[in-house]
Order: sequence, then C-alpha cells, then structure tokens
Amino acid sequence: MRYLIPFLFSATPILADPPAIENVTAQLDGIGWRFDVTLRHPDTGWDHYADGWRVLDMEGRELGMRTLFHPHETEQPFTRSLGGVVIPEGTTQVQIEARCNVDGWASQRLVVDLP
Repeated sequence: MRYLIPFLFSATPILADPPAIENVTAQLDGIGWRFDVTLRHPDTGWDHYADGWRVLDMEGRELGMRTLFHPHETEQPFTRSLGGVVIPEGTTQVQIEARCNVDGWASQRLVVDLP
C-alpha cells in the first residue's frame, strides 16, 4: 500500500500561477474608456498562456473584454489595451479580471478607481 501513495499524487494536475495583473491605467477617450492592462503569467507556449482580461462593474457584469490571441512567453510582463469601453454614468470603480487558456478566470480581481 505504501507504493500507491506516490502514484496518487502524481495523478494530480499541476496548476501554474494564475495571470497576475501588475498595472492598470484607465482614461476617458471620446465616448468610451481606454484601459491599458499589464499582466504577468508563466506562459509556456500555445499549450498554456494568458489569453484575456476583462473589465467588470462592481456587480461583476462584463463591460469589455480583451482577447489575447497568442502566448507571450518571451515578453513578461506585457501590456495590452482595450478602448471604447462604455462605463455607465456615475460609476467610480471597475474591476479587472485576467484569464489563462488552461485554468480559466483568476480568482483575484483588481479594483480600479476611475479618474
């Protein structure tokens, strides 16, 4: 029975760190908002990479989504932008949430104060 324990542990999937949001800037740009989001993730190539981030209101409703179409294993951290995000009038804060193509949406959201 003592030989079975290592086998059971080896069957457990190993998860990489979730995408980390390192910085966010938000600015009003015409009729919408522009968000520049800097992410860090241990991308390993097409098999596992940060594949997007989104802007949510404080109730968790999606206001905008930036899809990342390729891995950034040699460019860490990296910044990508999303413009034209319509934010309801009177909104003073939003949340940013990042995702990777293996583990899905990260559990941590970053709250951003709107200028």
